Amino acid sequence: MARATDFAYFDQNGPIAMAHRGGAAYAPNVGLENTVGAFRRAVDMGYHYLETDVHATSDGELVAFHDTHLDRVTDGEGAILDLPYAAVREVRINGTDAVPLLTELLEEFPTTRLNIDIKADSALAPTVDTIRRHAATARVCIGSFSERRVRAARRALGPSLATAAGQVGTGLLRFAPQVVSRLLHTPAPVLQIPTTHRVRGRDLTLVTPGLVEVAHRLGKQVHVWFHEWSDEDADEMHRLLDLGVDGIVTDHIDVLRDVLVERGHPLTPAA
Repeated sequence: MARATDFAYFDQNGPIAMAHRGGAAYAPNVGLENTVGAFRRAVDMGYHYLETDVHATSDGELVAFHDTHLDRVTDGEGAILDLPYAAVREVRINGTDAVPLLTELLEEFPTTRLNIDIKADSALAPTVDTIRRHAATARVCIGSFSERRVRAARRALGPSLATAAGQVGTGLLRFAPQVVSRLLHTPAPVLQIPTTHRVRGRDLTLVTPGLVEVAHRLGKQVHVWFHEWSDEDADEMHRLLDLGVDGIVTDHIDVLRDVLVERGHPLTPAA
């Protein structure tokens, strides 16, 4: 059974602070999510863990981008899967910044850890290839809403690859025996879940003292993210850290930075 202490990815003292899309709600990053500039500002603030999604272009190039389509945040349009990289390379996020390749992030930030969400089947093979070419297995964690993709990445990259069990709890936290069974059998060393999940019109609390206790007893970490553009605040972050969660994934990187300073775990920018 995989334990977080078995993976180099988790060798951090204190809570893990992770910049979601580079810190999309941090004022200088608004409108510039998932750009090299946004990630640079997070790293300069002291973030050693970055979160990004990946998609493959029609010719197999792997870009670090959240949406399936370019339309929402760039001056281009269309599905990334349907476009060659030559076209994607020309568009600009918020009119200024290019859509980065995953390889650019690995090279630009060689000492950071990356949490990578494989957003489509077409991105699986390019993700595996990119991680191999950069010998980056020890500094990435792979997650996906598709557990099949996570299993495939684990098979391809081997047991030293950290993976996240992101779906644990979304439908099963109402039934403790199934949750414990799932935790016992998942090879993932970390659970990455939101604080709540809406089921049949009801918001169910996912992050509970019981879940954290069981995860820790099994040697697994619990990382919590908030939904994008929610009313995240310092009190909620303090509450989760008091509960014992091991990491927080956030758009509000300045708020989490200040919370960690208050708790005696200041972020330290890389030298």
